[in-house]
Amino acid sequence: MNYSELMNVMRRLALEAGDKIMEIYDSPDFEVKTKSDASPVTEADEAADALISAGLREVFPDVALVTEEQADSHDTSAMTFLIVDPLDGTKEFIKRRGDFTVNIALVEDGVPTRGVVYAPAKGRMFYTNSVGHSVEEIGPFDPATPGETKQIRVTEPSNDSLMVVASKSHRDQATDDYIALYNVKDMTSAGSSLKFCLVATGEADLYPRLGRTMEWDTAAGHAVLAGAGGRVVRFDDHSPLSYGKDGFANPFFIAYAPGVDLKKG
Repeated sequence: MNYSELMNVMRRLALEAGDKIMEIYDSPDFEVKTKSDASPVTEADEAADALISAGLREVFPDVALVTEEQADSHDTSAMTFLIVDPLDGTKEFIKRRGDFTVNIALVEDGVPTRGVVYAPAKGRMFYTNSVGHSVEEIGPFDPATPGETKQIRVTEPSNDSLMVVASKSHRDQATDDYIALYNVKDMTSAGSSLKFCLVATGEADLYPRLGRTMEWDTAAGHAVLAGAGGRVVRFDDHSPLSYGKDGFANPFFIAYAPGVDLKKG
């Protein structure tokens, strides 16, 4: 895999998809449908998915592609594959809260090794560079030409005063009970895969997720966090969260900066 070419393509497609999403986001009204699993989908999800899928298939026709919005891709079985959530945080999008992201990642041997997370309404973009280190690009963004970037890195956490980030739309009592096991200095809520990126930049130390997610929800954010020195582990046994599972469903997990003294739930 030519990682330099891959990251240029993934970055460009994420920005182009973000432009398409924002056109719909800024329109007076848009259609919201319900999928078979009762989750919402909008024309923005579908338009972004079509753009990203076509772009990836054109440049990487021999690499398997898994995308949330194409059910026939959910039977894919490959050691190396691209995985896409064209609009993570659809509920945030519908409520016009801005915390939604475009997510594209490469998984190799069960590990997300490269990824891009773009939050178009927030004007923030994070990705792994060609050697796997994570950066945040400083806007304004040009799809054709990468701009100035700064390398991002997790913090050295203090277990006496942790910064915790949790889901904005999927917060529950179990999550609150688990967070209560820690000495928390401050707590913030964020939507979509932005939570991984907040840990990656040092804006948070810990992100526990005790709820349903799929691999396309997490792969890009996981790659960005790993490239910034962070870790993502299963909630039950603290083993690494792996990818390419049957059905692409994730167990509960914890994303964190090394140095956090993880608690058993």
